[in-house]
Amino acid sequence: MTVRESVRPLAASEVGDYDIETEVLVVGYGAAGASAAFEAARAGARVLVLDRSGGPGGASAMSGGEIYLGGGTPIQRACGFEDTPEAMAAFLTAALGAGADAAKIEAYCAGSVEHFGWLVDRGVPFKPTLWDSPTWVPPTDDGLMWLGENSWPFTELATPAPRGHRPTANDFGGKLLMECLTEAAETAGATALFDIHADALIVDDSGVVVGVTARRYGREVRIRAHRGVVLTTGGFVDNDRMLAAHAPELLGHTKVSAGTDDGSGIRMAQALGAAVRHMSAGQVGMSLIPGLAARGMVVNARGQRFMNEDTYPGRIGQAALYRQNMGGSWAGGDTAVWVIVDEEGFEAVPESQRWGVRPHQVAETPAELEELTGLPAGSLTAAIRRYNEFAERGADLDHHKAARWLRPLTAPFAAIDVKAGVRPPAESGNRKGTGASVFTLGGLHTDLDGHVLDLDGAPIPGLYAAGRAANGLHGFGYISGTSLGDGTFFGRRAGVSAAARA
Repeated sequence: MTVRESVRPLAASEVGDYDIETEVLVVGYGAAGASAAFEAARAGARVLVLDRSGGPGGASAMSGGEIYLGGGTPIQRACGFEDTPEAMAAFLTAALGAGADAAKIEAYCAGSVEHFGWLVDRGVPFKPTLWDSPTWVPPTDDGLMWLGENSWPFTELATPAPRGHRPTANDFGGKLLMECLTEAAETAGATALFDIHADALIVDDSGVVVGVTARRYGREVRIRAHRGVVLTTGGFVDNDRMLAAHAPELLGHTKVSAGTDDGSGIRMAQALGAAVRHMSAGQVGMSLIPGLAARGMVVNARGQRFMNEDTYPGRIGQAALYRQNMGGSWAGGDTAVWVIVDEEGFEAVPESQRWGVRPHQVAETPAELEELTGLPAGSLTAAIRRYNEFAERGADLDHHKAARWLRPLTAPFAAIDVKAGVRPPAESGNRKGTGASVFTLGGLHTDLDGHVLDLDGAPIPGLYAAGRAANGLHGFGYISGTSLGDGTFFGRRAGVSAAARA
């Protein structure tokens, strides 16, 4: 049988016999796919999950495991924090940037406590303790962490509360999360087929998606889905052609993925007329140690601060790449961003939390450090002088860093080249690239129940999506835990919707 190379949909009238039949077909076995499979199976549907890898997990299993939850979860209350869905929504609306989906944010925040309980019922453990310092991934099994909620400008919007919920695991919790979700899906009755790559949708004469064509070991496999197809195939950071077309700033940087985020699910749906949203948006995990940045300054190639260093580090990364041209091939590829810290600040971060980072340049004076780093003469001298003036008065008038992290910097000074490529441990799926670790945020336009929408905003019958294959909550911004959070939350809804379809 000839293997099709095109993502253009195949007419059901051309198919003849199917190799496999099921009721709900989930394509992609990460956190979103496992959540969709569980709910569809629990609703009584026969569920088959496909994954192109040799087993479940994908980027979800390689992640730090943070899940963004709030509104008053038991973990928050146990750690002494009051929270409301309204405060959570205010934060996410601001943090997730222009174009963030207000309806999805409202639904997600209103259902967050219930979703926490759902995760616990699936066996995901959370320890009721707080990690209280800026970091990518705490070196402990603390179940709660701050993700910028207690930094400006968010402190002006709502009472801060930490919402980064972490499965009980030292270091990375993604593997544990996926083990729990996979076991739940399979216990509910879902089955899986691995080493198979879906490449096109099958559509009947009335425009209903009724299955997929796929490749397995060089052979084409045609799979019938009597109720619906759920796409949870991930984003498109591994597809340089798509990046060049939609998000060229992300080219040439370290890719955060399991190597399979090739945009295939997005392209399959687009070929059927699906709409997409925010395809230019990306998360940028700048290669800095948050604890060091918070205790010092982050400066651009002109030696100027450009953001409060105690905020969520991904916000600093986005600002560095998109506004300061850090390391982009489109900007010459050598634009620097530096963390400037003194000896006291460096030593205040335990060695185990520095992840092998060492200063690239050390000097006794700002002027000497300017010469060593190639920063403009007088730039660091002026920046450090102004920063120290703010620290002495306890108020950062330029960027509003919290007083907790303000302290005058004293000699000797160190400069850490963020562009050098130290990899943030929160993103263990990193593969070759610069000091910016990136993945895509844009994807298929979906409604609250996971229906994929066409260019007119109407649902495409029989087609659903969740996770990074869909746009989800996000506009241009990102906060750790919102991928696993909205992927599992809206993955559940997509599974329910697909199973309910006659």
